Amino acid sequence: MTPLLGAALELQSFFNERGWKFCIIGGIALLRWGEPRFTRDVDVSLLTGFGREDEFIAPILASTYRGRIPEAAAFARRNRVLLLASPRGVPIDIALAGLPFEALVMERASLHEFEPGCALKTCSAEDLVVHKLFAFRTRDVADVETIVERQHGHLDWSYIEKQLRPLADLKGQREIMDLFYKLRGV
Repeated sequence: MTPLLGAALELQSFFNERGWKFCIIGGIALLRWGEPRFTRDVDVSLLTGFGREDEFIAPILASTYRGRIPEAAAFARRNRVLLLASPRGVPIDIALAGLPFEALVMERASLHEFEPGCALKTCSAEDLVVHKLFAFRTRDVADVETIVERQHGHLDWSYIEKQLRPLADLKGQREIMDLFYKLRGV
């Protein structure tokens, strides 16, 4: 098993032991739904809600995981991302989720076997599209194009639009929805 997938599997076990709601997003989820590309970190969304972040941050930092930056807990409280390294040094980014959309993403997530003995809970293809279009970086847009190509005819475009529109409006970036319609072929 690759160190990246091993780190994701160990983190998944850590979360499952505590009954925490989570799913893997980012590059590992892209391996499932789009064109694989090099990724060196594990991106996870962990449902913490708002005001309870320390109930999750403290046990993680008290375990074998360590912060990648000084004052990792304070940074996570401010920016809603806990930057960690696995016991073997693999970078891990944990998004502290609290929005209704984020809770829905975790409900819709499913296991995918990346290799024998390594089944990881990843977000759906549609939810990955929403995450990446909301981020709207050049790399994320390219990733979405590969998802659309690989999942041709299997994406629930109505669901994507329903979830993406309020996020794009919140961000105030009309270009997000313009690209969505272009990708959808409308």
